Amino acid sequence: MVAGVQIHTKVSEQAQAEILTEGALTFLAAIHRTFESTRQSLLVARESAQQRLDSGIPLDFPAETSQIRAEPSWHCVPPGPGLEDRRVEITGPTDRKMVINALNSGAKTFMADFEDSNAPTFKAMIEGQVNLRDAVRRQIDFDSGGKHYKLSENPAVLIVRPRGWHLDEPRLTIDNVPISGSLFDFALYFYHNAKELVKRGFGPYFYLPKMEHYLEARLWNDVFLFSQSYIGMPHNTIRATVLIETLPAAFQMEEILFELRNHSSGLNCGRWDYIFSFIKKRRADRGAVLPDRKDVTMEVGFMDAYVRLLIQTCHKRKVAAMGGMSAQIPIKGDDKANEIAMNKVRADKLREVTNGHDGTWIAHPLINKIAREVFDQHMVGPNQYHVRREDITAAGVRSKRGDRARVLRGMDRWQRVHPTQLAHGGRRDGGNYARAAVAVGAPRVALDTGEPITAEYVDALVEEVEPEVRKAVPALKEEHLKIVKDYLKSQVRKQWPSEFLTSDLMPYLAAADGVPAKWRKSSL
Repeated sequence: MVAGVQIHTKVSEQAQAEILTEGALTFLAAIHRTFESTRQSLLVARESAQQRLDSGIPLDFPAETSQIRAEPSWHCVPPGPGLEDRRVEITGPTDRKMVINALNSGAKTFMADFEDSNAPTFKAMIEGQVNLRDAVRRQIDFDSGGKHYKLSENPAVLIVRPRGWHLDEPRLTIDNVPISGSLFDFALYFYHNAKELVKRGFGPYFYLPKMEHYLEARLWNDVFLFSQSYIGMPHNTIRATVLIETLPAAFQMEEILFELRNHSSGLNCGRWDYIFSFIKKRRADRGAVLPDRKDVTMEVGFMDAYVRLLIQTCHKRKVAAMGGMSAQIPIKGDDKANEIAMNKVRADKLREVTNGHDGTWIAHPLINKIAREVFDQHMVGPNQYHVRREDITAAGVRSKRGDRARVLRGMDRWQRVHPTQLAHGGRRDGGNYARAAVAVGAPRVALDTGEPITAEYVDALVEEVEPEVRKAVPALKEEHLKIVKDYLKSQVRKQWPSEFLTSDLMPYLAAADGVPAKWRKSSL
């Protein structure tokens, strides 16, 4: 329908026809042609920054932006309608039943996720857009197992997380170039819903993941300005919360807020990806190997300083400082285990609210009550901007048990319907962490027993946990298990693990979608 735009697969004809309209494709083409070259240059800059870190040049706050950090007078715009109080936010993928349940959960907002918790098949991405379009218009319902699901009278405020700048969307090309996954997700949601959201008293709200530099935030701001002008919407209508989930971004929080100051609604502690980024960015530093993940709590020094700096930065600039995700969910059929898990949630939320956070994340509707009780008790108003956190201060061992858990997380990460796993009371969002933690450790460190971590050691762990994976996922296809096993074994044999699991394994999804081989590029 649109010159230069090619769709390389087909899902539900009705869903595709409703979302990939001529107007939407024209918008995708315009936004791609305007910003793709900048995106590519920023991705090259990421590689250069990593090379500097590998050479021993330490991370620091950028010298060229010192005036931005020193200037006390600038602030971000006020919260958008419906974002004034964000004390509990629920997150989850965009399948229809989950969208309804999350919006009905009682949480203040719902982050509908096209990123980590959403398996990026083209069917999931397109149908997710249909589901959010229907949710915006209060026309979403769903029937399953004789039960009818529909929206409540007062659903949560909707926030959408597109994929990160590093990901391509190979199922749609423009001028023979795959479109950015970020722009694909953002543009389709914005084009179909922005005016309707404003009409209903809210606005187009977003969570922005995986940024590593303030210039990447500037690119998002330029995209916002372009998009608002394109559809004839006043500038500064969009609001965006940035996940601080990479080590470089932690040194540029003020700069990121400054770039987005007319569209910003705060920052979020993306704790699990932040640990993953710590492993990746300091891969060449022999003194930076982390212990078992259970020992890297929010109370350890570098995590505590990260939290306090984020709160200080946000409150200085009058925006929300959002807490992170607890790893526990309710456990059915085991009251004792469930009590332990929920006590961990309660303690985590208490730590966040007493630190000064303005809200927190949950992964399951049944946790809303716990989180709300804690925040309601300790945060009387809609936020805690008065908490300034001026008290910023800028070791462990590896065990086979911990590495075995890492390998198990890595093996089950991509072979289920959704990459984020909910099992045994934990949110399994650790595939990238698991892969990097094992790969960067081998063969540089030893276990608590003195046994060295080698590629052969990891091979044995992979084989050891295979029966558990088969038991947990009875319908697992043999070829999918082989892909995961071979992938993990290959990663530990590289000098460095590759950047992202999602980038590595997208070619398999693209092939399953029928995408021609020329668009299925892979770093494997």
